[in-house]
Amino acid sequence: MTRRGQVYKCEKCGNIVEVLHEGPGTLVCCGEPMKLLEEKTADSSQEKHVPFIEEIENGYRIRVGANAMHPMEEKHYIEWIELTVDGAVYKKFLNPGEKPEAVFEVKKGTKVSAREYCNIHGLWKK
Repeated sequence: MTRRGQVYKCEKCGNIVEVLHEGPGTLVCCGEPMKLLEEKTADSSQEKHVPFIEEIENGYRIRVGANAMHPMEEKHYIEWIELTVDGAVYKKFLNPGEKPEAVFEVKKGTKVSAREYCNIHGLWKK
């Protein structure tokens, strides 16, 4: 059974999908079931992966790494940052060389969370 918002990855080809409509089936790619990516929330390594949410005048800034910015190199970078505010979802895709942050000019809410995907270390949530 899938749930809306879950992220799955194909272990063979690297395809990544996010569930928009939940259902009872199994997600399959390259003839094999896709792997559900778990949202990690604690980072014990030197590099920081947990998204840092900062409230700004017109919305929110999400940075990956509160004190030390996450690398944004060709082989190791943040692919996307997502913000959820009171059920509304906003996403920004990033490229190597860009800052590991996203600014979302949105109406502020009471229930705010963020997650990001590192191409090497997976899915992280705050």
